[in-house]
Amino acid sequence: MLNQEFLLFENKLEQTNKPDQKRLSVSLARSQVEVEEAQRLRYKVFAQEMGAQLLGTGGLDVDGFDQYCDHLIVRDKDTNQVIGTYRILSPSSANEAGGYYSAAEFDLSRLTHLFSSTVEVGRACVHQNYRNGGTITMLWAGLAKYMQMHNYEYMIGCGSVSMADGGHAAASLYQKLQDDYLSPLEYRVFPRNPLLNDTLRTDMQVACPPLIKGYLRLGAYICGEPAWDPYFNTADMLVMLPLSRMNPRYAAHFLK
Repeated sequence: MLNQEFLLFENKLEQTNKPDQKRLSVSLARSQVEVEEAQRLRYKVFAQEMGAQLLGTGGLDVDGFDQYCDHLIVRDKDTNQVIGTYRILSPSSANEAGGYYSAAEFDLSRLTHLFSSTVEVGRACVHQNYRNGGTITMLWAGLAKYMQMHNYEYMIGCGSVSMADGGHAAASLYQKLQDDYLSPLEYRVFPRNPLLNDTLRTDMQVACPPLIKGYLRLGAYICGEPAWDPYFNTADMLVMLPLSRMNPRYAAHFLK
């Protein structure tokens, strides 16, 4: 039923898409074959491009959470290639999985009372030839529709910053963003493997990664200091987007 609703949503979305989105479609993976297409894209981006240390084999990025997640995929309809993906962990599936993925990186105790209406997103990636606003917009539209269908109110996920320079850029970015985007205290989380220390610079001029910038434009909070993820060699900030806080401009487009 959910995929049937997504098909109706996809048809409606196509009618309002900008020209660069007309060739794209968004849906939930309907089979293990489609899940593996998403995992293959993730491996290409995370392992081959970013050098992440992944557990999967055979050119697939696979971990223990995949079996519990719904996998959102964007295709190029001309080539049928999966060119963008998100995985979504619902509250009931998080219970089955033993918790949210981000709980390994952060103490989420202050968010526990929200878990019944919270979805977690992760493993977001886009093929290098399609990294434009159109692909990200399709993923966000699909995510918003998923949340709307189930009456979920909160989205959480990790926004990552490269640690290629040892963490100076990530520390500087957090310093830059915290004044305007840090969450209220009741939504604050705490890194299990903290990044920030006295040896890191916090005064560098750094560009905000597109995904984090996009979350903040939508209306998301940053819920606390970044954690270091040694497997991806990234600094991760937990972001949270209450749908009620979504920028009205985007809400009018996504929450139809």
